[in-house]
Amino acid sequence: MRWTTRNDTVTYLAVDAVAQALADPIRREILVMLREAPRTAGAIAETFTVSRPAVSRHLRVLREAGLVRDTVSGREREYVLALEALAPLEAFLAQLRGPSVWSRRLDALETEVHRVRRGRNAREQATEAKSRTKTTKRKTA
Repeated sequence: MRWTTRNDTVTYLAVDAVAQALADPIRREILVMLREAPRTAGAIAETFTVSRPAVSRHLRVLREAGLVRDTVSGREREYVLALEALAPLEAFLAQLRGPSVWSRRLDALETEVHRVRRGRNAREQATEAKSRTKTTKRKTA
């Protein structure tokens, strides 16, 4: 896992690989198939109208992105879904959905404004109470 800087944006390479793998509808359909149960490359290829070499290329992209794992049994490769590869993409999306730096700063400013207003109101009320007390004392004297 490496970080690279590109145009002042930090990009997680695993996010790129997973996003590119998920970009193709055939690869997404393969992932849905594997969610149900592990399957051999031949069983996966039978469900598509594209050639077997094309399905093999799709499986290689998914494997390189870490979205599937394969085990070789004789002449067959069995593929199983590997959801842990989605974690970097999910973290990236959560970061996008989260509050921005400016949002947090504006929230802090709003909190400070409310605090100052409360303090000012409390001082004004105390001053008014003192002046009422002085006025009451003068009237009674």
